[in-house]
Order: sequence, then C-alpha cells, then structure tokens
Amino acid sequence: MSFTVEKLEKNMAKLIIEVPAADFEKAITEAYNHRKGSINVPGFRNGKVPQAYLEKMYGAEMFYEDAANICIQNTYPDEAEKSELEIVSKPDIDAIQMEKGKNFIYSAKIALKPEVTLGEYKGLEVEKADITVTDEEVANELENIRKQNARTIPVEDRAAALEDEVIIDFEGFIDEVAFEGGKGEGYSLVLGSHSFIDTFEDQIVGKNVGEEFDVNVNFPEEYQAPELAGKPAVFKVKVNEIKTTELPTLDDEFADEVSEFDTLEAYKEDLKSNLADKKAKEALSIKENAVIDKIIENATMDVPEGMIEHTKEQMVDEFAQRMSYQGLSIEQYFQFTGMDREKFMVTLTPEAERRIKSRLVLEAIVKAENIEASEEEFEQELNKMSAQYQMEIEKLKELIGESEKKAMKFDMAVQKAVDFVTAQAKEV
Repeated sequence: MSFTVEKLEKNMAKLIIEVPAADFEKAITEAYNHRKGSINVPGFRNGKVPQAYLEKMYGAEMFYEDAANICIQNTYPDEAEKSELEIVSKPDIDAIQMEKGKNFIYSAKIALKPEVTLGEYKGLEVEKADITVTDEEVANELENIRKQNARTIPVEDRAAALEDEVIIDFEGFIDEVAFEGGKGEGYSLVLGSHSFIDTFEDQIVGKNVGEEFDVNVNFPEEYQAPELAGKPAVFKVKVNEIKTTELPTLDDEFADEVSEFDTLEAYKEDLKSNLADKKAKEALSIKENAVIDKIIENATMDVPEGMIEHTKEQMVDEFAQRMSYQGLSIEQYFQFTGMDREKFMVTLTPEAERRIKSRLVLEAIVKAENIEASEEEFEQELNKMSAQYQMEIEKLKELIGESEKKAMKFDMAVQKAVDFVTAQAKEV
C-alpha cells in the first residue's frame, strides 16, 4: 500500500492511493460473493455460477465498481491518517487505474484545514448593550406567562377563526391523483401560523366541526418536487376539532397560583429581576459574538469550499434532528415551506462560513496564548456531565478514552479563549 500527496490551490489536496493488485483481486472475489446469489444464468443453480465463468462471459469489469468501493473503504481511512494531513471534508473519489492484474489506483480530493494569520484580537472595542428592563418588557413577560397558563376550550358553537387550533384530516390531490407526502390524520394546526403553503389555512377559517371540504392551493413555481411545482392542488379536508384558549385574570390569585409570591406586584418585581439577569447573559453573548466577528475581520485565512460544504451537510443533519423532535421529517418541512435541499443549503452558507472562521481564529488564539484546560477544570466538566446524564462519574470516565479526553480538553481551551478575548474587549 502506498500514497502520494499532491497539494492544490486554496487549501485543497489530492491523495493518490495505490492498492496492490492482489488486494484488488481479493476485492473482486468479495464483490462476486456478495452478488452471486442475485445472478441467474441458464444451466446453473441460483448462486452457483462460477466467478471464472462470469468473467469469461461478461468480463471482470462487472465487479470492478463494487471491488473499488471495497478497496476504498478498506484503505482510505488508514491512508488519510498516515498522511498526517488535517482533513476537513469528505473525500471526492476518482478511479485512476482499475484493471484486473494491475494495482488499483484512485485519487481522493480533500479540503485541508487552513492556516490562520491573526490580526488584532486584544482590547477590541465593541458596542455596549443596554440591559435596562422596562415596564413594557415586564408586562410582555407577564402576558406570555398568562398565555402559558391559558385553558384550552373546545369550540362547538361557532366556526373556526384565526388563532384557533384545529385538528384536521387532509389528503392532497393533483389531477385527482393523491401525491406522496400530502396526507395527514389528526394533524394539529394553528390558523394564521402560516405552517402550510399558499392560502391553505385561510380556507379553513369559517368552517365548523365535522365539515368536509376542498382546499384549493397552488404549489410555488420553484417547488422542490418537479411533479408538484407550479401545479394547482386540491386538499380534501375534514375538521375534527376546534379549540380556543381562555386567558386567566391578572390578579393576586393568579400570582399565587403560578409563583411563590402572594401578590401580583411582588411577582412583577421578581420577573423584573429575572429579566435583568437574562438581559445580562444575552448582553455577554452579544459581546462575545461582536468580539469574535472583529477578530475574524482582522484575521486572514483561505477557507476551502469543501470545508464549507462539509459544515453545511452537518448543519442540515442537525436541523433534521431538531425537526424530528417536532414529529416532522426534513422532507415534510421542505414540502410545507416550498423549500428544497439545494436552496436550503444555500441559506446555510453565511452561518457555515462564520462557524468555521470562528473556530479557526479561536484555535489560533489558543495556540498563540498557550491556553490549556487543567485537569481540575476537566474534572469539573465531568461532574457537570455526570449530573446532566445522571451517570456515576467513574462510569462516565470509563466511556471516555484518551482521544475523547484530548478533544474535550481542547474544546474547553477554545471556550477559555472566548472568555479571554471577551474580558480583554472594551465596551463603548
């Protein structure tokens, strides 16, 4: 096994990896064994066609693609590690030589972690945030708590109105044919939330419990599913329930029920204090972000496109996971919002670039300032994790290997770098 590295422009590189002919031969045999059960040839029992016969009849090429994938899976991780390159993207694989009896040669185009040249990062000036709590903000907070304690009441004596919650069954049709992803049962929808496309929600307003009716909408011209884009659709809808909310009265009794205070005025003072603490934390976060933005602005780095694309893929996965917690797949989200994966990826580009640049400059500051996380700080972090996951700390330690510990301590050092530059900054 051998590899060579070809450095490319803009922090890209190409690994040229050569797999011995004998290993490629074994991979061909492995590919044959995986597929032989699905190959039917007259005169042979299923799965009993000899490899040599198949190669003679159809050529060994029929197994090349599978064999190449086997070789890549078996070799790329190790060769990438041996290269000692700081790889920050998935490899873009391309076969160079693929022939029985010869070494299998392929290339892996990869993005490399860019070098960072720091500019000024100490004593930066940032705008001071206003942390004053107004009476209006207290009133708004109180109103939110009031809404949280509202009673949900079934509506039976009137039609659905904006801000009502309706429980509906629906199925979508185009040209009288049901389309995939357009059906739901017992679906909760707040009218006016604009969760659905076009005028879907507006057409439910005025309907009563038990009513069955058609909702006519038009899919956007740029809709992600070509078979639906720009087409009119009809949804068969049934209203199962209508619900509204009843807000409690703001008085001493309300304060006593929702808090530890006997009077509304005392409760308001506590809310004001909590809002002040919240604003102080938000102000610190704003300050941190402002400082990091200035450090990025003052620094020089050339972030490769592959690194950005890799980060965007991670962000899509994170978003999909958050959607799953709400009972939605990312495909359903795209369908309801008229978005598609490609457009969604484009919207993520600015945040992905900032995420990458923030991490790079902070890592550079860790190095420049020799910032480390001590063993004591690491133990404190483990104690927090132990409490969070309700796991004995010794059990937790057993699950954390040396590489995980090293990564955790480095992440802690990065956070200390955030604290360092924020403390150094001047508010004006």
